[in-house]
Amino acid sequence: MEGHKVDYVGGENGCSSEGRPPNPLAAAYRQCFGTARVASPCKESLVRHISLVKTPDIPIEPLNITDCDTEFLPIVRSGAWTDIGFRSSMEDVYVCVDDFMHHYGLEHISEGPNAFYGVFDGHGGRHAADFACYHLPRFIFEDEDFPREIERVITSAFLQTDTAFAEACSSDAGLASGTTALAAVVIGRSLVVANAGDCRAVLCRRGRTIEMSRDHKPHCCCEKKRIESSGGFVDDGYLNGQLNVARALGDWHMEGMKDKNGGPLTAEPELMTMELTEEDEFLIIGCDGLWDVFRSQNAVDFARRRLQQHNDPTICSKDLVDEALKRKSSDNLAVVVICFQPQPPPNLVAPQPRVHRSISAEGLRELQSFLDSLGN
Repeated sequence: MEGHKVDYVGGENGCSSEGRPPNPLAAAYRQCFGTARVASPCKESLVRHISLVKTPDIPIEPLNITDCDTEFLPIVRSGAWTDIGFRSSMEDVYVCVDDFMHHYGLEHISEGPNAFYGVFDGHGGRHAADFACYHLPRFIFEDEDFPREIERVITSAFLQTDTAFAEACSSDAGLASGTTALAAVVIGRSLVVANAGDCRAVLCRRGRTIEMSRDHKPHCCCEKKRIESSGGFVDDGYLNGQLNVARALGDWHMEGMKDKNGGPLTAEPELMTMELTEEDEFLIIGCDGLWDVFRSQNAVDFARRRLQQHNDPTICSKDLVDEALKRKSSDNLAVVVICFQPQPPPNLVAPQPRVHRSISAEGLRELQSFLDSLGN
């Protein structure tokens, strides 16, 4: 753990700060939080259909926050980088908190790291992304059920942030905008990733990619089915002919997208959990500007080579952004790299297969004949 590093976009790239970020939209929504941890108002409503819950394709242990004393504990190091790219304005936002217990004044939760990371890709302006970047982690950590019911708390926090932004927009119509959101929480050995939209998280396990999120595009079969069952439609890959994502926070101003009773556009995240092991090297989270030009395994291979060279997650994030620009990504770029080991990724040496050699029956006869001739 590198002290109590807290990184927020808005300053220079790769910078860290001990203080909290400024509260965006404070005048529009001052009543979001008190000083005490709060009970979630959404506890009874958070029953997700099984199609909205994705688990990795490899077996994992049940999430266990407290039992960490005899197992591997990651040592968290993080860095981030952004670039406006070829756009006229910057709407990508990120947050890195390597020690949220210290930052938010929480009681001791578990041995090992307690970290929070997020990327937010705004559209129609940056207000929703800034709002979610500031309020989403606070809704998580100030919930009285965190971390005992971590998955429910994170889901609730996404929905509460969405509702809070709707209230802010009702006070100031100039805030109208939307954002995708991806959050990663590390508690001890446990990694929880929540995604709403087309940001992406990929885990490197000994050089192999494990997808920790799924892009929520309107044309995806399960998203399209949900959209149509909620009264929406998909036209040429766009939700209601307007948005190219199926899940997002905000966008309350767009007719037919969402209301307090639901709608085809949802802020409900899809969650994945993983127990980290000694083979887990790093996690990459990024907005879609990165994934437009990188496949997941390609990004892991690229980042792994860079970390082997300099072992610096901030420089690695910059390397990924610079390479995406070289590959002509046309979007804003925001990338966060979280390392779980103090040392760089090791070189992977492919095991040499054993060569099984045999001799034919004819060869055996010739060998026997030769040996017999030696005896004569």
